[in-house]
Amino acid sequence: MNPTAADPAAAAYRMLRTQVLQRLDAHAWRSIAIFSPGADEGKTTTAINLAVSLASDQLHTVLLVDFDFRSPALGDCLGLAPEVGGDDVLMRRAPLEDSLYHPQGFERLVVLPARAALANSSEILAGPDSRELVAELRARYPERVIIFDLPPVLRADDALSFAPLVECGLVVAAEGRTRRNDLSRTIELLRDTPLLGTVLNRAATAPGY
Repeated sequence: MNPTAADPAAAAYRMLRTQVLQRLDAHAWRSIAIFSPGADEGKTTTAINLAVSLASDQLHTVLLVDFDFRSPALGDCLGLAPEVGGDDVLMRRAPLEDSLYHPQGFERLVVLPARAALANSSEILAGPDSRELVAELRARYPERVIIFDLPPVLRADDALSFAPLVECGLVVAAEGRTRRNDLSRTIELLRDTPLLGTVLNRAATAPGY
């Protein structure tokens, strides 16, 4: 899932990592949500690769959280087979400690996967249990960067329900797939959430850097 150091994509993610860290540090932020207008635009791939790139920096550790309870995919993408996950924590079926995983080969990366989809996920994400969990994550790891992977903004209200609980966001769009109007609408809906920028996924030509 993650690009190798020699892959041109690795350079792009290192550039993204540097820009994200600069903006996080400038505002003393540590929590970031990964948004996209629709499905299959590279949101989860971007979340994983950004987390891996950040975790490769000796000065940072990362917690990657799957809060896409419409279509959870982080566990599968990372080769995890969680017996409990964030859905179990929010439903009070398991403690947080039992739901954190360390992907092999990534010393400074911790993952809180979602094991299964949740009914009424938008209400859960906007509810007190979600707020309590986010507060616990931020208090427990004050220096750790926390990345939340959320459902597409225009497919359900989950992302908008959860957006007030993060300090900033990053919007992922896919060349040849994301409609300009959908991207504009997504940014408008997220107007109360500070956005670090937009990531163009599947670009036909790579930037010069």
